Amino acid sequence: MLDAEESEGSTQVRQWWLTWLTYGTLAGSLVLALATRNTDLPTRPLPVVLGLTAATALWLLWWITLHPSWDRRRGLMAIFLTGQLVLSGLLVWCSPFYGVFSWTGYLFTAYALPGRWRILGAIPVAAIAAGSQIGGFQNIGWGDAAFLYGAVLACNLLIASVMLSVETKSEETAVRRSQTIDDLAEANTKLEKALKENAGLHAQLVAQAREAGVLDERQRMAGEIHDVLAQGLTGIVTQLEAAEAHPGERDRHLASAKRLARESLTEARRSVQALRPQPLAAAQLPEALDDVVRGWTGMHGVRAELITTGTARPLLPEIEATLLRTAQEALANVAKHADAGRVGLTLSYMEDVVTLDVRDDGTGFDPALPRETGDDGGFGLRGMRERLSRIAGTLEVESEPGAGTAISACVPAIAIGSAA
Repeated sequence: MLDAEESEGSTQVRQWWLTWLTYGTLAGSLVLALATRNTDLPTRPLPVVLGLTAATALWLLWWITLHPSWDRRRGLMAIFLTGQLVLSGLLVWCSPFYGVFSWTGYLFTAYALPGRWRILGAIPVAAIAAGSQIGGFQNIGWGDAAFLYGAVLACNLLIASVMLSVETKSEETAVRRSQTIDDLAEANTKLEKALKENAGLHAQLVAQAREAGVLDERQRMAGEIHDVLAQGLTGIVTQLEAAEAHPGERDRHLASAKRLARESLTEARRSVQALRPQPLAAAQLPEALDDVVRGWTGMHGVRAELITTGTARPLLPEIEATLLRTAQEALANVAKHADAGRVGLTLSYMEDVVTLDVRDDGTGFDPALPRETGDDGGFGLRGMRERLSRIAGTLEVESEPGAGTAISACVPAIAIGSAA
């Protein structure tokens, strides 16, 4: 808006100069020509002087005052400037005092011609002005007169070239500024469009992130339910069945069932609140795993032992909880499916990763065969893989019928305080 107002103001100022300055200098030149008719200066018949003056005024009226919008039509402007130069030359031929008016030819050259063409157009204007400045065209001759005219013409051309060069550079600067403003406006338009598109994409990403969070939380709860409630209930059922089958050890099995029920209830509450598993609440991962192994051995009567290699160090809670749940699930699968006589667990701390290996000498199975998920299980390996994948971990399974089973969980060794 500001640049449009500035451009309009500049156009008005130029129109004022072209109108009043040209008419004023034309009138002033006429007055001087008439006032000096009785001197020794050359003059022409009065009707010729008045006629050419009137013709020049009408020429300006038609081209400048009545049709200012023609200034961008280069063909018409060439006609106008040619006629104006002819009239200016004839007026100076009538009286050298019309040189006052002929000076405005520089303004018309800048008005009618573009860019560097103005320098070329200034040559006839300078020639007419130089003729008036030496007292009229009749004084142009040979020798000193020719030298004088040439010197005056050179001075006029020098002044005109400087003036028109400054005007041209000013206009070029204005054009570049206008182009820059247009480019900025276009860039702002594109930026606004991009911001609107980004806002839509942001909203879409937020919705997708919310859905992904909901799905991840569902998977986490499914894993927790399986690891905590399903395993706990399975253990309780196993102890109650053992109590019925072995009346002599009934009290021990019932006590184990009660303990499992309490532990399962506690773990269920902690899972809902997304807290660390109870064995990790007051112990490091190796100690917590050792407690789980000893408890599992006491409950199922199967020999199991844990070996820790490398330098144990605190890991992120999510990583330690995942390894603990993986060990619990692996032991639950051994108790339920393997009919093993011995189980070995190895927790290995390495520089970049931590691995947990669980091996048994049970019946084994064929990992290539599909395992359907049903009421009697089948969720274990898939659940372990999903849980490990959430922390960029992996699970490898090796087994064959009659040769036992070995699983290996590998997780990144991200210590507490290094996640940032």
